[in-house]
Amino acid sequence: MKLHQDISFCTSADGTRVATAACGSGPVLLRAAHWLSHVSYDLDSPVWRPWVEALSRHHRYVRYDPRGCGMSERHCTDLSLAAWQQDLEAVAATIREESFALLGVSQGGALAIDYAVRHPERVTHLVLFNAYAQGTRTRARSDDERLEAETLVNFVRIGWGRENAAFCRFFTNLFIPGGTAEQHRWWGDLERETAAPEVASEILHQMQGIDVLDLCPQVRVPTLVVSCRGDARVPFEQGATLAAAISGARFVPLDSANHVLLPEEPAWAAFHAELAAFLGDAAPELPKPGLTAAGLTAAEAEVLRLLAEGLDNRSIADRLGKSEKTVRNQVSVVLSKLGVQSRAQAIVRALGD
Repeated sequence: MKLHQDISFCTSADGTRVATAACGSGPVLLRAAHWLSHVSYDLDSPVWRPWVEALSRHHRYVRYDPRGCGMSERHCTDLSLAAWQQDLEAVAATIREESFALLGVSQGGALAIDYAVRHPERVTHLVLFNAYAQGTRTRARSDDERLEAETLVNFVRIGWGRENAAFCRFFTNLFIPGGTAEQHRWWGDLERETAAPEVASEILHQMQGIDVLDLCPQVRVPTLVVSCRGDARVPFEQGATLAAAISGARFVPLDSANHVLLPEEPAWAAFHAELAAFLGDAAPELPKPGLTAAGLTAAEAEVLRLLAEGLDNRSIADRLGKSEKTVRNQVSVVLSKLGVQSRAQAIVRALGD
């Protein structure tokens, strides 16, 4: 997919210059800022480019770099959450449409919740992905938990952007443990491109103090909450807490250990299918029952279709009224007939047919 993006700048309430980028056309989907962002560099990224491609397929996808990072103004004295909220206000003010869908990834979820509460007339849909209501310092209940949060800030302050393999392995494994060597290498490069160590560590410190739990019951817009069960950055329970606190929110758990989903994993298809249904987009094309080119029976093709939706064996069994053992056996047969070694490869093969 050939991507074209329009980069522009707006000014926050305190005069800080904020870089924005827009790709695609259609209803607006605005992404609140999160850590590690560079609107220009992202298009070269094997991690973030697939997100931009997918989210701009049916939407004008608008994103921006937080203050101190990427193409936004680098030298900022105020990196507080209040300042980040002002930046979101400034970016939203540039959107001419009366309303738009709002996406909050990780700490961006807190910004999105705050904005949706204050401007419900502008937000048609709220999507929270691996987001949290309370940062690590806020939700800490012991001295050890508080020490862990402080240690991570100091670790970033010392190791950020250095050519240090140990630091890179530790940090990338928090975000994309399932990534390839190239994706891990790029994630380390992103650190050097995005922010200085003192900025990265201060932003992390500010994010650890997030607390929007009391705001959640005030959300009055349709909300989708998606959380990865094995996420090492944000506990799965934080997503469940958000969904429970927001009236009528739909909660979707995903089988992934990545904080940032990768297109090679089954959870990628599951997330985008859920997102398309929630936003009213055209559903991604999935394999149809009756796929026979590889000799699949109708029952096996149906299992493959559900695999492509990102369902695990237990969920497929529940959907089809079968035992989990039967589904496991059918999945093995499907892999064998398709001549592939993994579920992810089967999904890629199926979506390509």
